[in-house]
Amino acid sequence: MANAAIELKNITKTFGSVVANRDVSFTVNRGEILSILGENGSGKTTLMNMISGIYFPDSGQIFIDGKEVVIRSPKDAFDHKIGMIHQHFKLVDVFSATENIILGLKGKDKFNIKESAKKVSEISHKYGFDIDPNKMIHEMSVSEKQTVEIIKVLYRGADILILDEPTAVLTPQETQKLFAILRRMRDDGKSIIIITHKLHEVLSLSDRVSVLRKGEYVGTVNTAETNEGELTEMMVGKKISLNIHRSEPKGCEDRLLIENINCVSREGTKLLNSVSFTAKSGEILGIAGIAGSGQRELLEAIAGLQHIDSGKIIYNDPKTGEEENLRDKTPLQIRELGVRLSFVPEDRLGMGLVGNMGITDNMMLRSYRKGKTVFLERKGPHDLAEKIISELEVVTPGTETPVRRLSGGNVQKVLVGREIAAAPTVLMAAYPVRGLDINSSYTIYNLLNEQKERGVAVIFVGEDLDVLLELCDRILVIGSGCVTGLVDARTTTKEEIGLLMTKGKGEEA
Repeated sequence: MANAAIELKNITKTFGSVVANRDVSFTVNRGEILSILGENGSGKTTLMNMISGIYFPDSGQIFIDGKEVVIRSPKDAFDHKIGMIHQHFKLVDVFSATENIILGLKGKDKFNIKESAKKVSEISHKYGFDIDPNKMIHEMSVSEKQTVEIIKVLYRGADILILDEPTAVLTPQETQKLFAILRRMRDDGKSIIIITHKLHEVLSLSDRVSVLRKGEYVGTVNTAETNEGELTEMMVGKKISLNIHRSEPKGCEDRLLIENINCVSREGTKLLNSVSFTAKSGEILGIAGIAGSGQRELLEAIAGLQHIDSGKIIYNDPKTGEEENLRDKTPLQIRELGVRLSFVPEDRLGMGLVGNMGITDNMMLRSYRKGKTVFLERKGPHDLAEKIISELEVVTPGTETPVRRLSGGNVQKVLVGREIAAAPTVLMAAYPVRGLDINSSYTIYNLLNEQKERGVAVIFVGEDLDVLLELCDRILVIGSGCVTGLVDARTTTKEEIGLLMTKGKGEEA
């Protein structure tokens, strides 16, 4: 094929006994967007890491413009004009956008920040990026950081761009903006590969879709000639319908009463503005809002991790029947009362788990304080690790494998499973299915439902409105740090929530 930009033939990669990719072959053409679709652990990222020089295939060939090439390092990949934008950004916080973009470059660009900033602005203008070349990384939103990563590879002359889960941390509006930019790049003749498992995004953006299942290549279809049902079947090997089981709430008691809490950042901006609501036992309360509307600060305030300036957080303790004001308590005391926060951060390994430690050791991080002896007791955490691996179907060679070697989805199951294992009375799960495929997501939805049926008050912060509508009993909508609405998930619509998400305080929805 004359216009094939990159072609893979029979690529195989193993890690010990785990086969990440087996005999994978496919082609990406010039001027097209190809989606790589597959469940977590299906080998998507590993495959792309071989094209971008991070891993080296055990066998198989890579051709660029019809010529066979050997890619041993990211530098080799750049020499072949391949650039990858990873799920976890690799930026220096104390540098500006431009400084990050030229970091590591040789030659005259290296020292002329002004010239470089001008070039960054030209690239931004050409494709429609919205970025200030002189802004510091630590002042940027997630989508701005992602923009810097994309411009970084364009600046180096990349013609083949690989994006790993680019929308996992974006709002619907930011996603639309990114897609418009990617279409412009495609029209400019660039080849774009997107790793994803969000079917609606695949259908709206890509020209063709290649599907991987359990490390093997299933097939490629033209996007215009397929649908969600067919792609799901290719991806999981069986048809599944999107209906999350939702039981009726039983024996609901007020478990958490949040009254007029206010929270101001160091810079003086209001993060939470007179937020009030009640979370009941035996129900799932969803929290919806555009990213950065205060969801995170709200959960951290309840967990004692965020200072609040005024307001009350009252917890009705089911064990003692007493009311406790959580504002007076340390995060540790709040956890001991049974109020647990499972926050699946944008950066799973930086915030939630220690990457170099195995699953057992990561379990012990939560439980080792209870040790009665000088020696750490490993049996309990080890059994817990085994239980989480089997119940949540975590794909790992064993409990001692370093967590950083697991795929993103498997890391997540460990994070959420660890909190549930503590038998909480209030479980706050923030973005527990961020970046998970359909099957793994359902495992987590079922876990949350089980908790609800046990009488736990579950607070679920999610990004996908369809899921919030199907999983939750009530949905609290937050906009710019204020509560803009509280709706019954069984009777509301996506449009109604969307409108509430964009309202500020004082606006009638």
